[in-house]
Amino acid sequence: MSTLLATMMTYSRFSSDSELIAMRGCGVSVNRIVVPAVVLSLFITGMSFFVNEVVAPASTQRAAILLARALDEEKPPFKEGNIVFQQQAPSPDGEGDVLQRFFYARNFDGKTMRDITVVDFSQDESEDGLKQIVSADSASWDFSRNLWEFSNGTIYAVSPSGSFRQIIRFEKQDLQLPRTPLDLAKRPKREEEMNIAETRAYMNILKQTGDEKAVRKLAVAIQRKYAIPFACVVFGLVGSAVGVRPQRTGKATSFGISVVIIFGYYLLSFITSAMGEACVVSPFIAGWLPLFLGLSAGLFLLFKVSRQ
Repeated sequence: MSTLLATMMTYSRFSSDSELIAMRGCGVSVNRIVVPAVVLSLFITGMSFFVNEVVAPASTQRAAILLARALDEEKPPFKEGNIVFQQQAPSPDGEGDVLQRFFYARNFDGKTMRDITVVDFSQDESEDGLKQIVSADSASWDFSRNLWEFSNGTIYAVSPSGSFRQIIRFEKQDLQLPRTPLDLAKRPKREEEMNIAETRAYMNILKQTGDEKAVRKLAVAIQRKYAIPFACVVFGLVGSAVGVRPQRTGKATSFGISVVIIFGYYLLSFITSAMGEACVVSPFIAGWLPLFLGLSAGLFLLFKVSRQ
């Protein structure tokens, strides 16, 4: 909004003081006149992207932690219980995904999960149905070997008829399961506390759970994180195009026009984001459509002014 207001008020002042008439009388084109505003907008875009990626996420997270401590409501950096993970895999016929594993842990203390149940459908792909159930008192992730170490549990092998064909009790058992349940147990940051790389990493984790709604929401958020800084360029162009029109516009009028334009942008951005999350449009269109429309409007206004 500051970029829009600054360019609009600057060029409106040039117009009211007849500076634009003098420049155009000397052969300076409208496109050349607005170039400094566009260059400045690009610089502001770079600064905005840096702030949004480096400064704002860390500051927002730190502020949330300080507020929680002040209110004595600080939560542990992990989810304390009811860890649920559903691993999906492409179906053999290529139509959608099928459930491969279901992982559940009742409690988590930050290192060890307790009261574990793993329902496994993946042992024999030639047959459909449940293959085995693993139940254990505890499980921990071995970082050196990249596998789960289960303790004090039982493996129930299931026959095609649905009966238990073998029951194996164990004190220690290594299982090649994904690390995703451990990643899910870490309390996720809020969207505004993550930069683009962190958001992509968390989205890849959620993809393994089959939570398409949450994945779609993060995909739209990533596109918005890219698009929002570039709004400075669009608003700089629109403000310049409106400001260079041969009219006498005061500060109050410029401010009012800026408010209307910004309100329209955020309203359109809200609508397209909701459409993206609802799978009506792609995440790319949801994030960038308001800017494309604003850019088209700015170029159209600039073209009209240059023809006058």
